[in-house]
Amino acid sequence: QVQLVESGGGLVQPGGSLRLSCAASGSNFIFSLSVMGWYRQAPGKQRELVASITSSSGSTTYADSVKGRFTMSRDNDKKTVYLQMNSLKPEDTAVYYCSLLKSSGVRFWGQGTQVTVSS
Repeated sequence: QVQLVESGGGLVQPGGSLRLSCAASGSNFIFSLSVMGWYRQAPGKQRELVASITSSSGSTTYADSVKGRFTMSRDNDKKTVYLQMNSLKPEDTAVYYCSLLKSSGVRFWGQGTQVTVSS
């Protein structure tokens, strides 16, 4: 079983920055071989992929809405991924979830962290 714990959410003014973290723990998984992702879900909307990072090369992909503003990274030694969010906009307000996809195809989710962008 895998546990994912997100942190770093909060209230920030438009144009501000936040850094989210997601720490993985548990058994029967190899973090370095897992594809990690950040998703978000705003009230009344479907959950959407924000960013993902591969297990091997560590290459990243981003939703068009966050390209150039958000940066995802991973530290395999710490079993942690990060999402650096800059130039935040009110439309970035959502609950942000961390996801771990094992090589077997099984996916795990964190409990989510609230990000609110408001003046």
